[in-house]
Amino acid sequence: MPEILTEVTDGVLIMTINRPRQRNAMTKSAAEELAAALDRLDDDPGISVGVLAGGGGTFCAGMDLKRFQLGERPVVAGRGFGGLVQSPPAKPLVAAVEGWALGGGFEMVLAADLVVAGESAKFGLPEVKRGLIARAGGIFRTPQVLPRAVALELLLTGEPMSAAEAERHGLINRVVSDGQAVEVARELAATIAANAPLAVRASKAVARSSRTWTDDEAFAGQVAFTDPVFASADAQEGPAAFAERRPPRWTGR
Repeated sequence: MPEILTEVTDGVLIMTINRPRQRNAMTKSAAEELAAALDRLDDDPGISVGVLAGGGGTFCAGMDLKRFQLGERPVVAGRGFGGLVQSPPAKPLVAAVEGWALGGGFEMVLAADLVVAGESAKFGLPEVKRGLIARAGGIFRTPQVLPRAVALELLLTGEPMSAAEAERHGLINRVVSDGQAVEVARELAATIAANAPLAVRASKAVARSSRTWTDDEAFAGQVAFTDPVFASADAQEGPAAFAERRPPRWTGR
């Protein structure tokens, strides 16, 4: 049975971690399957956005510690934990979180671009309680997206954060009724997928890359991403469709 289920609807690739009895704890095989799905997301021109979810009411409880004790690491070379955290896709990725997102599961959320969560969802980095450390992005991404004191409390206490707290601090885009995270994430992804694919991809690339740039570096560095967009056929199609009062027909060129 596959450990990652995939489904494509209207340009959106839904990827579901399929180990509900183990609270979707990540394994080597699941990481490899997810890496393959993310490659499909970036390589298939018919897919614009990805949604990552967990089956059975839990997003991901992190690394499978039983497998860890046997020497297995749920890591893909060049892609990191879960086949995701070290090399997120170039196309947008929405995390749809129900239940627990712990350890590496939370680090996978941090590697996504947008987050939709059920109201009972919990986010945490309990590694310090296990004698480990959140090295799949948690120790540096958490302070990037949360206030320093809030991030350090998560990292140093190992205690979880509620969806309401995460939304208040800007980590989450939408908090929804339990059981609705995937559907709302799909709707959010569909809104993105309706836009010009080159512009969306370039916008994500600059937003992520510019986090460490000065303003001068940002204005210079964005040129490599923005010039191809302005020179594209889609840049001609967008204004034409607006003027003609019709939906745009994007080609991704």
